[in-house]
Amino acid sequence: MRHDEMIGKVQELAHLPDRGSAERAAHAVVSTLSERLPSGLARHVAAQLPPDMATAMREAADASATSNAGAAGERFGLTVFAGRIADRAGTDEDTALREAAAVMEVLDAALAPELTERMAGALPADIRDLLPVGRATEDAESTRPWIQEG
Repeated sequence: MRHDEMIGKVQELAHLPDRGSAERAAHAVVSTLSERLPSGLARHVAAQLPPDMATAMREAADASATSNAGAAGERFGLTVFAGRIADRAGTDEDTALREAAAVMEVLDAALAPELTERMAGALPADIRDLLPVGRATEDAESTRPWIQEG
């Protein structure tokens, strides 16, 4: 999937007013996601992304790998995930979760299915629920307020 297509889909799914907001959201999510994933897996994900998104993911993975987390990725849940995205995107945590769900849906469409499954397996359940594969067996509209229309 090309960069412009990905950003357009993020903008549409997250109901963002402009491409700049979608770009900020996408970069905030991929950077935060790469901090949570094992660095090798983050690099595999980055290899399937457009160059500028891949760079953001690789840089965060490299920074995380050199920290005390090592190659395993940092351990944090949805609250920290949302907070980091909100800080990076300049928004609140509820908006960050809505944007994260949109970006994760676009990533799901852009990545090879087996890579999405590996990524889902490396995430805790609360963050994994942002992925379409994580929501597949649940009624997302009633249990995940960040993905509702609005």
